[in-house]
Amino acid sequence: MDQKPQQRKINIELGPDESEGIYANMALIATSPQEFVMDFARIMPGRDKAKVYSRVIMTPGHAKMLHKALEENIKKYEAQHGQIKVMGQEDKNIGFKQEK
Repeated sequence: MDQKPQQRKINIELGPDESEGIYANMALIATSPQEFVMDFARIMPGRDKAKVYSRVIMTPGHAKMLHKALEENIKKYEAQHGQIKVMGQEDKNIGFKQEK
């Protein structure tokens, strides 16, 4: 008899401060064997200084699951709204990048 694992229902609580969200137009990602550290920042055009507004730390396994979830959601978004155009790829020093 083939039994499927039962889906667990998780109740998610979103507080008033968190529900406002944080805007980021820059992310810095650093890794170690145990974790991914993602700093989300904002940089103003023409400025050479950015401020980090949020830091998220997760295991490599959770980072890979996040990558898969983002990939799936981007595909769904593009199917509904069209291809996302990424501007500013010439300037590799600004935007979302991985730290070495």
